[in-house]
Amino acid sequence: MSHPLRDRRRKLGDDATVDDASVSDRAVMLAVGGYPAWVALGGVLLLGALGSGLFGDLGGQGAVAWNRYLPLAVSLVLFGLPHGAVDHLAPARAAGRSPSVRWLLAVGVVYLVLGVAYGVLWFASPVVAAAAFIAMTWFHWGQGDLYALDALGASHLDDRATRLGTLVVRGGLPMLVPLLGHPAQYRSVVDSWVALFGSSLDAAWLVSPTVRGALVGAFALLTVATLLTGRVRGGGRTWRVDAAETVLLWAFFLLVPPIFAIGVYFCVWHSLRHIARLVAVDPAARRAFGERGVTAALARTGRDALPLTVLSLGLLVGIAVVGGVGFGSQAAVQSAAALYLVFISALTLPHVAIVTWMDWVETAGLGRLVREQ
Repeated sequence: MSHPLRDRRRKLGDDATVDDASVSDRAVMLAVGGYPAWVALGGVLLLGALGSGLFGDLGGQGAVAWNRYLPLAVSLVLFGLPHGAVDHLAPARAAGRSPSVRWLLAVGVVYLVLGVAYGVLWFASPVVAAAAFIAMTWFHWGQGDLYALDALGASHLDDRATRLGTLVVRGGLPMLVPLLGHPAQYRSVVDSWVALFGSSLDAAWLVSPTVRGALVGAFALLTVATLLTGRVRGGGRTWRVDAAETVLLWAFFLLVPPIFAIGVYFCVWHSLRHIARLVAVDPAARRAFGERGVTAALARTGRDALPLTVLSLGLLVGIAVVGGVGFGSQAAVQSAAALYLVFISALTLPHVAIVTWMDWVETAGLGRLVREQ
């Protein structure tokens, strides 16, 4: 089976050059979303293992507990929020077209309809909206890692079962494993989302030892089965990368307190991998990567992301001011973080729709489940 991302030149548009085509998706993904992610997550684990007190401080309730929110705060301007701020340009580029007014209007309608609908759901049924956010993020983060593995040249994901299992496992690592390792903090975060809308979450059953034990057992079995199936189907270098990343993520989300872990993952794992995809579909960013390296490519993509990042930040600050959310206490910081995550959830639904369409048109990631099976 031919690999869907090996011959991208035909999709780079009229401005493509031989140099653009010679820059491999693997090289872009490793440089932008591979090495930085491995170093960041591995470094946090290493600091904790060396007895630095990092995990205790981040998981505590004292004055230093605000540090756990630092990666989320950074994600406002660095990689996290900006990684979705090129959605108005990315679909056309993925299809090998230049962005036009028609493309921009189509993306605008998707964001308006889906974003407003999800925002209304938070007011109508906060508990349902919170559960949907977890499920949607589970799907989307698995979807992102599927694409990354394709870009790295994965051959062990050519069958439907392994591809679908990998999506479930990769998405579940950041969304489920923190519940298993830090149930009280996990529940506290979800409670804070729902509390913004005057409701409460009665989910004691979810954090009970029996339920968590069943979940960890089932998810661990699925993880092992998916990796073993991939080993039988293809193995090779990318399978070893897949297995190593899976082990790293299991350890990271089991040991690192949830809100800090999610913040780091969102910034330097998921977001950077999507940014690598944005570089790959943009002829100018791809050319900058080939000629001047990672920094030049990121600067090009960052320029595209700047206008909508600034607009999103303005909306978020306005909502926080109207809602009376402050930063004067630990509880206020938690509420501000909850508001940010709720705001992100309203943007995530249209973002997932855009990325799913990109998967389809590129026959990559999730799109291969439909188009090549």
